[in-house]
Amino acid sequence: MKKLILFAIVLCLTIAGTTTAFAGSKIKMIRIGTEGAYPPFNYVDKNGKVQGFDIDIAKALCKSAGVKYKFVVQDWDGLIPGLIAKKFDCIIASMSITAERKKKVSFTHKYYSTPARFVAKKGSHFKITKAGLKGKIIGVQRGTVAANFANDEFGKVATIKSYTTQDEANLDLVAGRVDLVVADSVVLNGGFLSKPMGKDFEFVGPGFNDPKWFGEGIGIAVRKGDTALINLFNTAIDKIRANGTYKKINAKYFDFDVYGD
Repeated sequence: MKKLILFAIVLCLTIAGTTTAFAGSKIKMIRIGTEGAYPPFNYVDKNGKVQGFDIDIAKALCKSAGVKYKFVVQDWDGLIPGLIAKKFDCIIASMSITAERKKKVSFTHKYYSTPARFVAKKGSHFKITKAGLKGKIIGVQRGTVAANFANDEFGKVATIKSYTTQDEANLDLVAGRVDLVVADSVVLNGGFLSKPMGKDFEFVGPGFNDPKWFGEGIGIAVRKGDTALINLFNTAIDKIRANGTYKKINAKYFDFDVYGD
């Protein structure tokens, strides 16, 4: 009798293991939605190919998981609607894991976390307070956590001007049509301050990473209920963190650990 029970238990475990393996093996190709307008994390090069930290991480994750991939470039505002409409299977585009977005999509663990900061003309000496920004014009990329932060914290005292891309906001800062911009600090540094057009500008004030606005870091968004894809990516994130692949990609773009605490 005991042998029969033991055999039944082993059989059940074997079936469960086979089912799990089969579920994972069904994922052969992943269509990845990305913006392509957020350097150094994602951008389109002169040959029309997507490049950047997000892109290299996506490729490494798919290689680790043994699946093929295809990138689909989509405007930022259309990323979540496109995912829900099944235009692609996930979003790897520096998207913050926030409570508001979790109402529509699910997220993996974070794959990096950096603070947001303000940038203004050198010598402006703006105080990043309600009194200090009263009457000022702040440029933001529409639909981002930085935009939500700016509107919530300073929308009653300053004018918040929204743009389709961060580059558009930066160009208006150079042209003097806005007084400051606020976005991810790494994006502003690598995509603006380190470029010739950003030579007369600088960070002002501290970094901001309050989870109320900036969430739990940057994660990969998938459709609600797609636990197989979440598990695949979470396992792959752990693997590339452990085997040194993440560190190599990090060093290609940054001189600090972008993963954060």
